[in-house]
Amino acid sequence: MRYVTRRNYALPSTSLFDTMLRDWNLYPNRFPAVDITEEEGAYVLEAELPGYKQEEVKVQVEKHVLKLSSTKESSKEGGKNSLVTERCYQCFERSFTLPEDVDEEKIEGVFENGLLVLTMPKKEVVKPKAIEVKIK
Repeated sequence: MRYVTRRNYALPSTSLFDTMLRDWNLYPNRFPAVDITEEEGAYVLEAELPGYKQEEVKVQVEKHVLKLSSTKESSKEGGKNSLVTERCYQCFERSFTLPEDVDEEKIEGVFENGLLVLTMPKKEVVKPKAIEVKIK
């Protein structure tokens, strides 16, 4: 699956400090870490999503693009005087262009203990057939 293309959509910065921290690589990663491996009959994608529930994660395939996304808000407990709030809102979107040999209809996923595992079976790709064109 060496032809997989990553597409990360950065969220707009909310302040000068966000931009500065991101430029210095000190900003926490807003995208889940992903590993993709190739097996005999399938590709396997593993995404680390600690703190997420299965219903908060959306997986879609459209036009050979696999998209992982989520938007979640932390519940704020009333009556507490927060001094620092960094976990109030999280969202991400990751996209991967899939190779032609992925059978998109048979992709299956398992979500357990903050780890999403997608198995993308390979299908047999029809080899192009050369057609001879006769010129008169």
